[in-house]
Amino acid sequence: MEIMAGGSFGPAGVAKERAEHYRGKVTVYVIIACSVAAVGGSIFGYDIGISGGVTSMDPFLEKFFHTVYIKKKHVHESNYCKYNNQGLAAFTSSLYFAGLVASLVASPVTRKYGRRASIICGGISFLVGATLNSAAANMAMLLLGRIMLGVGIGFGNQAVPLYLSEMAPTHLRGGLNMLFQLATTLGIFTANMINYGTQKLQPWGWRLSIGLAAFPALLMTVGGLLLPETPNSLIEQGLKEKGRKVLEKIRGTKNVDAEFEDMVDASELANSIKHPFHNILEKRNRPQLVMAIFLPTFQILTGINSILFYAPMLFQSMGFGGNASLYSSALTGAVLASSTLISIATVDRLGRRALLISGGIQMIACQVIIAIILGLKFGKDQELSKGFSILVVLVVCLFVLAFGWSWGPLGWTVPSEIFPLEIRSAGQSITVAVNLLFTFIIAQSFLSLLCAFKFGIFLFFAGWITIMTIFVYAFLPETKGVPIEEMIFLWRKHWFWKRIVPEVAGGVASNERQGNSWN
Repeated sequence: MEIMAGGSFGPAGVAKERAEHYRGKVTVYVIIACSVAAVGGSIFGYDIGISGGVTSMDPFLEKFFHTVYIKKKHVHESNYCKYNNQGLAAFTSSLYFAGLVASLVASPVTRKYGRRASIICGGISFLVGATLNSAAANMAMLLLGRIMLGVGIGFGNQAVPLYLSEMAPTHLRGGLNMLFQLATTLGIFTANMINYGTQKLQPWGWRLSIGLAAFPALLMTVGGLLLPETPNSLIEQGLKEKGRKVLEKIRGTKNVDAEFEDMVDASELANSIKHPFHNILEKRNRPQLVMAIFLPTFQILTGINSILFYAPMLFQSMGFGGNASLYSSALTGAVLASSTLISIATVDRLGRRALLISGGIQMIACQVIIAIILGLKFGKDQELSKGFSILVVLVVCLFVLAFGWSWGPLGWTVPSEIFPLEIRSAGQSITVAVNLLFTFIIAQSFLSLLCAFKFGIFLFFAGWITIMTIFVYAFLPETKGVPIEEMIFLWRKHWFWKRIVPEVAGGVASNERQGNSWN
């Protein structure tokens, strides 16, 4: 079947290209496992949505951030600076900082004890955090609760995308992996709807908003207990037989030899490596490392979080009334969720690159238009006229739409599918940590940036989107349909990365490395 010269093992991971021998169909089992795991994403989204809404509710501000409350009541300063308060920003961003630390701790757990273990840990910390927050009587309880939520996010975001990538059959990996992003966007949307309802329940509505996060957390914990472990992880832990059984079950066929052998090869290599973080720095993993750092950074630098986090405040400072601003945030939430569906439908057909580049171009246009409208029409204390307000909301929706089919889901999907098994858990940790680090930086500084740059903040983000679109065009190879354990061959064929990634040693003939040995 395979003619291999010079040992089946190059030093660089799985050296045989067996992809066309993969068998399997989409089983109900896979769909259920992936849906339950993706609930982890809904928690992340729920939280992004809730913190934006809760921080613009008066009873909450009055209790915990009295200065902001007073400022908000007497707005004489510029519209852009209404909410500029480091304490309020710290409330939002403490979570991301905790998540960052937790995702690094989660890596060895995910690797040693399996993807499920991390999913369960995440669910439990989330339960604790939601309980503390909704019962918060003082600032300390509030922050402790936020930190526990952060730990939950760190574990969840580290394990869930991996779990999804490993469970999914190759030809649908992009779509199933995006269940994570879909769950995130549905979480944001649900949060917006709930905030809209609870702001009428003075003075304890915000407690309900925060406390309801316990529901997805419960689902995630119970789901984690009932779900099967991924075959890759079982084999990595040395449970080959069990891994094979799970693989047969999720692929719905006994004929899983090729995929099973790829997993065994990958796990033998993975187990020979004691320090995955050290290994990730090696030259042959350079392209993956670059992607694990740049993609999540760029995802945040699109400016999406700032638009979603602070949508209620943003719309409120533009002169929409309190209710109208929650309405418009609910609208953006709905748009985001529906655009993720576009992405799920097209990602395994059009490929990753096409979506990233087209989404980027649309986002640049939107940011520039918003900046122009605000620059011309929105000054010291004046509010936007009705027509222009509607235009801004429309353009924000178009921006969110473009993000939702491009950088939103793909910022998570691409990094989770490019790593060889031996560094996959470490790689995913880096992706999550970088993502949370930049979310933290932007969350902490956005209100001040808005105050300083005024409408220029949209141009600042537009500049970044231009950079990232060029980056994808030049440096990211297309990963659709490439089996997860065979990604290594992509970099060797890429115009730029092939200069950096060393060739496989062991004298594999060059035409074979191109995969031409199948004629």
